[in-house]
Amino acid sequence: MNGAPMKTLESVLRAALLPLLVGTLTAAAPAMTSRTATPFGHWLNPHGDVEVAVTPCGAMLCGTVVRVGGKALADAAEAGAGQLLGTQLLRDYRRQNDGGWQGEVFVPDMGESFFSRIHQLDPGHLKISGCVLHGLICKSQTWTRQP
Repeated sequence: MNGAPMKTLESVLRAALLPLLVGTLTAAAPAMTSRTATPFGHWLNPHGDVEVAVTPCGAMLCGTVVRVGGKALADAAEAGAGQLLGTQLLRDYRRQNDGGWQGEVFVPDMGESFFSRIHQLDPGHLKISGCVLHGLICKSQTWTRQP
């Protein structure tokens, strides 16, 4: 055979698979966007009484309290944490292969720092976990992006 039937089969496959591939990539675009959303910005805790500005710190991520009130202020004062405004709660987070971040979270009302992970659930929500035993036992909160 001179190869003509193979080229025809190749052409048919290419014509059939190209639209399928383009459709698959188009359908996956929203998922790719949520993975590339940035955690940088202002975030409010679930109780609505702590707002943290998350910023780059060199190649790392940090988060500093820019607004505090209500129960968080009372809890910090009771624990002897002193001035909560300006306190760096999120410290030395490094980007991980899964797109999340790993570092330390400072919990003012306990006066301690814990191993922590941050995962961006979608452009408007961060899941922040504080853990003991280097991630074996964790407690998480979902924070909401602020305008």
